[in-house]
Amino acid sequence: MPDGLTVNYDGLIPNNVDLNADARVRKALETWHPGYIDWWKDMGPEGFQEALVYLRTAVSVDPKGWAKFDYVRMPEYKWGILLAPKVEGRLIGFGQHKGEPAWQEVPGEYRGMLRRLITIQGDTEPASVEQQRHLGKTAPSLYDMRNLFQVNVEEGRHLWAMVYLLQKYFGRDGREEAEELLRRRSGSQDSPRMLGAFNEATPDWVSFFMFTFFTDRDGKMQLEALAQSGFDPLSRTCRFMLTEEAHHMFVGETGVQRIIERTCAAMREAGIEDPADTERVRALGVIDLPTLQKKMNLHFSLTLDLFGSEVSTNAANAYNAGLKGRYREDRLEDDHRLLDATYPVLRCRDGAIVREEVPALSSLNMRLRDDFVQDCQGGVNRWNKVIEKAGIPFRLSLPHVAFNRKIGEFAAIEADPEGRVLTAAEWAAGRDRWLPSTDDNLFIESLMRPVSRPGEFASWIAPPKVGIDNKPGDFEYVKLWG
Repeated sequence: MPDGLTVNYDGLIPNNVDLNADARVRKALETWHPGYIDWWKDMGPEGFQEALVYLRTAVSVDPKGWAKFDYVRMPEYKWGILLAPKVEGRLIGFGQHKGEPAWQEVPGEYRGMLRRLITIQGDTEPASVEQQRHLGKTAPSLYDMRNLFQVNVEEGRHLWAMVYLLQKYFGRDGREEAEELLRRRSGSQDSPRMLGAFNEATPDWVSFFMFTFFTDRDGKMQLEALAQSGFDPLSRTCRFMLTEEAHHMFVGETGVQRIIERTCAAMREAGIEDPADTERVRALGVIDLPTLQKKMNLHFSLTLDLFGSEVSTNAANAYNAGLKGRYREDRLEDDHRLLDATYPVLRCRDGAIVREEVPALSSLNMRLRDDFVQDCQGGVNRWNKVIEKAGIPFRLSLPHVAFNRKIGEFAAIEADPEGRVLTAAEWAAGRDRWLPSTDDNLFIESLMRPVSRPGEFASWIAPPKVGIDNKPGDFEYVKLWG
């Protein structure tokens, strides 16, 4: 009998859920598997399907020793079904069912709501792989290429995690949803991905690092909320996914930090003191700090839209039903029902941004977004310490939450990064000061030249301080020719 920690690699689908004892689900997943491999070969990293990549693969869900590293071709990566260990006697921690035993099967009255939560989460996973499929061709080093591919295969595994829940617990509806997850395509006019940010292009490595810092952090917040779910299989699935998600945010934060380090070092070597002297800075083959700020503004605002409307009946219903909690619900000290509680929400009233107290149940998206902003700020603070240490008079900052929004309270207005409400003319006049311009994008594109010799890095990014799996600086993370 499986111990719930070790992953069984004997069959086609690695798992720690005793899949061999569930013939129906095993057959459904084995039927789905060829379509997934076809999707991966069609929409996964373009041009690198035969490369040997030094990847980590989960061998256990024990946090003390859960992964091993080895070379593998990505289409042969062992994707599988991994759930965190079951907590015996676990109770639902919030909503109207607080204190009742956690559900091991889908509660009938919440079937549709739960299936949609799982499907939306599942749809984000292949979307990011599709968005990033061309980046391997312009990787600034083999180290970065390997990190990209590690993120990609783990997003693929997260798709498997959601498909398992759909296949096991939702019958024919679940099988149909699983097929649709392979049919939709990021950016497609006819069958786009479900959430807007996952239909945006990721054209360069600066975008990739910003995506993994901001958008994967949204993934962390959503997974933390779903890990509180009263539906125990979903909770266990998300708890282990968070272990893998941490690496994605590490890639983003350290990637941006290494860009900053290289820019600051180049400026100091050249005797450039003014960070706004972008022409001279760019001539050094590095990315100027004001352009990094613009990239931050773009990806932060796109990610905020993923949280949905600040005031949401759907979020209230999911919480009240016990399906999706707040960020780290189990650490909060209140009644976990929120029937009489309020929460401050920023809203647009008569062309002005004001703060209003709103029923806490209705403002759960706002609260989760606030937690996200606070989490992002910690990373930005660390970036600014690098700039400060270099003695350069510049600070990166998160734009106001009303800036460049397409969903929610601020979709109907234009605001600058400080939160001042603008006319359409003022926005048009200032847009290229706040968001990447065509010239900015062309400059970044001009730097995107591949570096594929072990231990070498592009001019615009510093080497990492420590290698993956403690490997030396000249380690060949990707064997491009097998």
